[in-house]
Amino acid sequence: MIRWFSNIYRAVITVAQALWVSLRYWMITYDPKRRTFTERYEYPELPLRMAPRYRGFHRYDLTSCIACERCARDCPAGCIYIGKAKVEGKKGFRITNFTIDYTKCLVCGICTESCPMDCIFMGSSYDLSCYSRDGCIVDFSRLPLEAAWGRAELNATVVAASKVIEKPVHGGPNR
Repeated sequence: MIRWFSNIYRAVITVAQALWVSLRYWMITYDPKRRTFTERYEYPELPLRMAPRYRGFHRYDLTSCIACERCARDCPAGCIYIGKAKVEGKKGFRITNFTIDYTKCLVCGICTESCPMDCIFMGSSYDLSCYSRDGCIVDFSRLPLEAAWGRAELNATVVAASKVIEKPVHGGPNR
């Protein structure tokens, strides 16, 4: 019986010592100005601040693209698909679709460096979460121009709405 009380006494003392260490370090490191994680990053309501050189989801200027397909050829993952059609009575091509599959994309930025017209570049959008892989395939020719150019947020709702549109929003420079 004495051994049993001794074990209980030792357990209580060990827990009290551990709590004292925790309480002591909490008092040392306590800063009333430091906020919690959810107060610092109010993610769904307020967007996060991105560094100026952050490489997020692409922005694509459909109005200046000449459909040369250099971005698609230089992409190491092969995730860029360009559909084009010959413009009747004019020289050049018309973009029918410009699709990036973000399930394959490495976000390396090589496609932006090889573009001769600088119509594709890395944006600051970071969230394209969805419930299916189909939502990660973005056709920039069917997005509203504000979202494609990065003036509006590229999110899963805009991408889903763009899949309903059947024709490209803008024909490009050679229409």
